[in-house]
Amino acid sequence: MTATILVVDDETRSIDTLRRVLEREGYTVRVARNGVEALADIAECMPDLVLLDVTMPEMDGFEVCQRLREKEETQLLPVAMLTGLNDDESRVKGLEKGADDFINKPFERTVLLARIRSLLRVRRLTDQLENTERVIFALAATVEARDPYTEGHLRRLAEYSYALALAHGCDQQQSRLIRYGGMLHDIGKIGIREAVLQKQGPLTPEEYNEMKRHPEIGAYIVNPMRFAGAVGPMILHHHERWDGKGYPAQLVGAAIPLGARIIAVVDSFDAMTTDRPYRKGMSEQDSLAILREGRDQQWQGHLIDLFIQLVEHGELPRIDLQTATRGE
Repeated sequence: MTATILVVDDETRSIDTLRRVLEREGYTVRVARNGVEALADIAECMPDLVLLDVTMPEMDGFEVCQRLREKEETQLLPVAMLTGLNDDESRVKGLEKGADDFINKPFERTVLLARIRSLLRVRRLTDQLENTERVIFALAATVEARDPYTEGHLRRLAEYSYALALAHGCDQQQSRLIRYGGMLHDIGKIGIREAVLQKQGPLTPEEYNEMKRHPEIGAYIVNPMRFAGAVGPMILHHHERWDGKGYPAQLVGAAIPLGARIIAVVDSFDAMTTDRPYRKGMSEQDSLAILREGRDQQWQGHLIDLFIQLVEHGELPRIDLQTATRGE
């Protein structure tokens, strides 16, 4: 399939040169003559690559690049900045705004095409990773589907984790990663026998040891994901305890990854307040009382305090299962 390249430049001569070179190589070329037009074009139809001039009226290339990186759907869109500026300060600023590469004017054809091919190769690899991630999220939904009594659990965990991360002071990017961790925290249960997962009575020691393997299985499953380095430890350690009596590594206190600490709190709350075949769900107030009792023992006290505030102030998201999706 032919790659589509959006050229953003206010100079007709530069546009004509790029169009001629790129179309000769078989690329589809779209043109925007300013930053506002470029953002509108991208919102309407996502290109595979953006060639973005630095110096333009109204909105320069730096601002366009920054706006693209602020939106989740365009965070990974390859952007090469076109510049006649040779100073290091401009290049540093462009990289800080999220540019992937710089291409100097006037263009040297061989260098231009080599850099474009390189950026498009990265784009293809990114798309492959996104396909892998879709499969992994589907696997997580499959785990939930094995137990009708936990319908909506993963979606609730994702949104509760996100809310608690923001309350803790995490930025948007870290909060989104913790949200993914909440969605995927139990994906390792796909490797646990149905008889163990569905058992209504107490587990035998052997069955309990099998169940305790699910965090390690889950961390292995998400390893191909782009954000595995951040999310994998959350999945691996979401059953650790603040006092070091958890599993699999018996980590203590702040040695437990923050995302895992957050997921542990909201996972426990959701488990307590949800109906099971063998018991009715507890009230929110009774569940919060148990969380208070476990402050600085099972869970980090500060996170418990923040979570209780979210619940009591009505700031915990209420999940509509009819519209629940992957968690995007």
